[in-house]
Amino acid sequence: MSDRLPSMDTLNYSVGTSSLGWTLVAWTDNGVCAVLLGDGPAEVIADLEVRFPRVALVEAYSTLVDSIIASIDDPSQPVDAPLDLRGTDLQQRVWRELRTIPVGATASYGEVAKRIGGAPRGAKDVADACAANALAVLVPCHRVIRSNGALAGYRWGVRRKRALLAREARVINCHHAA
Repeated sequence: MSDRLPSMDTLNYSVGTSSLGWTLVAWTDNGVCAVLLGDGPAEVIADLEVRFPRVALVEAYSTLVDSIIASIDDPSQPVDAPLDLRGTDLQQRVWRELRTIPVGATASYGEVAKRIGGAPRGAKDVADACAANALAVLVPCHRVIRSNGALAGYRWGVRRKRALLAREARVINCHHAA
Protein backbone atom coordinates (compact mmCIF):
# COMPACT_ATOMS: atom_id res chain seq x y z
CA MET A 1 0.00 0.00 0.00
CA SER A 2 1.34 3.44 -0.78
CA ASP A 3 1.59 6.35 1.60
CA ARG A 4 -1.21 8.02 -0.36
CA LEU A 5 -4.51 7.56 1.36
CA PRO A 6 -7.85 7.13 -0.33
CA SER A 7 -9.85 10.30 -0.18
CA MET A 8 -13.10 10.57 1.69
CA ASP A 9 -15.81 13.16 1.42
CA THR A 10 -17.82 12.46 4.56
CA LEU A 11 -17.14 10.92 7.91
CA ASN A 12 -19.84 9.74 10.32
CA TYR A 13 -19.19 10.20 14.02
CA SER A 14 -20.83 9.89 17.39
CA VAL A 15 -19.76 11.13 20.81
CA GLY A 16 -20.53 9.37 24.08
CA THR A 17 -18.99 8.82 27.47
CA SER A 18 -17.00 5.95 28.87
CA SER A 19 -15.33 5.54 32.22
CA LEU A 20 -12.24 7.15 30.63
CA GLY A 21 -14.09 10.32 29.69
CA TRP A 22 -15.59 11.47 26.43
CA THR A 23 -15.27 9.03 23.55
CA LEU A 24 -15.71 9.82 19.88
CA VAL A 25 -16.15 7.03 17.33
CA ALA A 26 -15.90 7.86 13.62
CA TRP A 27 -16.45 5.57 10.66
CA THR A 28 -16.58 5.39 6.90
CA ASP A 29 -18.19 2.79 4.66
CA ASN A 30 -14.92 0.83 5.03
CA GLY A 31 -14.94 0.69 8.83
CA VAL A 32 -14.02 2.52 12.01
CA CYS A 33 -11.34 5.14 11.36
CA ALA A 34 -11.16 6.87 14.74
CA VAL A 35 -11.78 6.22 18.42
CA LEU A 36 -10.70 9.35 20.26
CA LEU A 37 -10.65 9.98 24.01
CA GLY A 38 -10.83 13.33 25.77
CA ASP A 39 -12.13 15.44 28.59
CA GLY A 40 -15.06 16.97 26.72
CA PRO A 41 -17.07 16.71 23.51
CA ALA A 42 -15.49 19.83 22.00
CA GLU A 43 -12.02 18.36 22.59
CA VAL A 44 -12.70 15.05 20.82
CA ILE A 45 -14.51 16.75 17.93
CA ALA A 46 -11.59 19.19 17.50
CA ASP A 47 -9.18 16.23 17.49
CA LEU A 48 -11.27 14.60 14.74
CA GLU A 49 -11.27 17.81 12.69
CA VAL A 50 -7.47 18.04 12.92
CA ARG A 51 -6.99 14.38 11.98
CA PHE A 52 -9.43 14.56 9.06
CA PRO A 53 -9.29 18.06 7.58
CA ARG A 54 -11.41 18.96 4.56
CA VAL A 55 -13.91 16.19 5.30
CA ALA A 56 -17.59 16.79 5.96
CA LEU A 57 -18.38 15.50 9.44
CA VAL A 58 -21.84 14.01 9.90
CA GLU A 59 -23.10 13.29 13.40
CA ALA A 60 -24.80 9.91 13.27
CA TYR A 61 -25.39 6.87 15.43
CA SER A 62 -24.44 3.24 15.11
CA THR A 63 -24.76 0.42 17.65
CA LEU A 64 -21.03 -0.02 17.06
CA VAL A 65 -20.49 3.07 19.21
CA ASP A 66 -22.11 1.35 22.20
CA SER A 67 -20.00 -1.77 21.60
CA ILE A 68 -16.75 0.21 21.49
CA ILE A 69 -17.61 2.14 24.67
CA ALA A 70 -18.56 -1.13 26.41
CA SER A 71 -15.20 -2.58 25.34
CA ILE A 72 -13.36 0.42 26.81
CA ASP A 73 -15.17 -0.06 30.10
CA ASP A 74 -14.81 -3.87 30.07
CA PRO A 75 -11.96 -5.33 27.97
CA SER A 76 -13.52 -8.80 28.25
CA GLN A 77 -16.02 -7.54 25.64
CA PRO A 78 -13.84 -7.25 22.54
CA VAL A 79 -15.12 -5.42 19.48
CA ASP A 80 -14.92 -7.18 16.14
CA ALA A 81 -15.34 -4.31 13.71
CA PRO A 82 -13.78 -3.58 10.35
CA LEU A 83 -11.14 -0.86 10.58
CA ASP A 84 -10.37 1.85 8.07
CA LEU A 85 -6.69 2.36 8.97
CA ARG A 86 -5.24 5.55 7.53
CA GLY A 87 -1.52 6.03 7.76
CA THR A 88 1.81 5.40 6.10
CA ASP A 89 3.00 1.89 5.31
CA LEU A 90 5.22 1.92 8.40
CA GLN A 91 2.42 3.16 10.66
CA GLN A 92 0.08 0.49 9.36
CA ARG A 93 2.69 -2.25 9.93
CA VAL A 94 3.09 -1.05 13.53
CA TRP A 95 -0.67 -0.83 14.08
CA ARG A 96 -1.25 -4.33 12.68
CA GLU A 97 1.45 -5.66 15.02
CA LEU A 98 -0.09 -3.89 18.02
CA ARG A 99 -3.35 -5.68 17.32
CA THR A 100 -1.55 -9.02 17.88
CA ILE A 101 -0.57 -8.13 21.47
CA PRO A 102 -3.07 -10.02 23.63
CA VAL A 103 -5.27 -8.38 26.23
CA GLY A 104 -3.28 -8.12 29.45
CA ALA A 105 0.10 -8.34 27.73
CA THR A 106 2.58 -5.60 26.86
CA ALA A 107 5.55 -5.20 24.53
CA SER A 108 8.33 -2.64 24.44
CA TYR A 109 8.73 -0.16 21.61
CA GLY A 110 11.95 -1.96 20.60
CA GLU A 111 10.23 -5.37 20.61
CA VAL A 112 7.51 -4.06 18.31
CA ALA A 113 10.16 -2.60 15.97
CA LYS A 114 11.83 -6.03 15.76
CA ARG A 115 8.53 -7.84 15.22
CA ILE A 116 7.70 -5.72 12.18
CA GLY A 117 11.06 -6.55 10.65
CA GLY A 118 12.76 -3.39 11.79
CA ALA A 119 12.05 0.27 11.39
CA PRO A 120 14.52 2.90 10.17
CA ARG A 121 14.65 4.58 13.59
CA GLY A 122 13.61 1.53 15.62
CA ALA A 123 11.70 2.25 18.81
CA LYS A 124 11.33 5.94 17.87
CA ASP A 125 9.35 5.01 14.74
CA VAL A 126 7.10 2.76 16.82
CA ALA A 127 6.54 5.56 19.35
CA ASP A 128 5.71 7.98 16.51
CA ALA A 129 3.22 5.47 15.03
CA CYS A 130 1.59 5.07 18.45
CA ALA A 131 1.27 8.85 18.76
CA ALA A 132 -0.36 9.01 15.30
CA ASN A 133 -2.83 6.23 16.09
CA ALA A 134 -6.42 7.45 15.79
CA LEU A 135 -7.98 4.21 17.02
CA ALA A 136 -7.68 4.17 20.81
CA VAL A 137 -8.23 0.69 22.25
CA LEU A 138 -8.98 -0.91 18.85
CA VAL A 139 -5.32 -0.44 17.92
CA PRO A 140 -3.96 -0.98 21.44
CA CYS A 141 -0.98 1.36 21.60
CA HIS A 142 -1.60 1.47 25.36
CA ARG A 143 0.04 -2.00 25.48
CA VAL A 144 3.40 -0.60 24.38
CA ILE A 145 5.76 0.30 27.21
CA ARG A 146 9.40 1.22 27.72
CA SER A 147 11.99 -1.56 27.70
CA ASN A 148 12.43 -1.13 31.47
CA GLY A 149 8.71 -1.79 32.00
CA ALA A 150 7.81 1.83 32.73
CA LEU A 151 4.82 3.50 31.14
CA ALA A 152 5.74 5.98 28.46
CA GLY A 153 3.52 8.69 27.06
CA TYR A 154 0.11 7.94 25.66
CA ARG A 155 -1.73 10.11 23.17
CA TRP A 156 -4.73 10.29 25.49
CA GLY A 157 -2.78 10.60 28.75
CA VAL A 158 -0.77 8.23 30.91
CA ARG A 159 -3.65 8.13 33.42
CA ARG A 160 -5.87 6.55 30.76
CA LYS A 161 -3.07 4.17 29.69
CA ARG A 162 -2.61 3.01 33.29
CA ALA A 163 -6.38 2.50 33.67
CA LEU A 164 -6.63 0.47 30.45
CA LEU A 165 -3.72 -1.78 31.45
CA ALA A 166 -5.16 -2.26 34.96
CA ARG A 167 -8.55 -3.27 33.51
CA GLU A 168 -6.92 -5.74 31.17
CA ALA A 169 -4.90 -7.22 34.04
CA ARG A 170 -8.13 -7.70 36.04
CA VAL A 171 -9.73 -9.51 33.09
CA ILE A 172 -6.73 -11.84 32.82
CA ASN A 173 -6.67 -12.43 36.57
CA CYS A 174 -10.41 -13.26 36.56
CA HIS A 175 -9.89 -15.83 33.77
CA HIS A 176 -6.98 -17.42 35.66
CA ALA A 177 -8.98 -17.54 38.91
CA ALA A 178 -11.96 -19.22 37.25
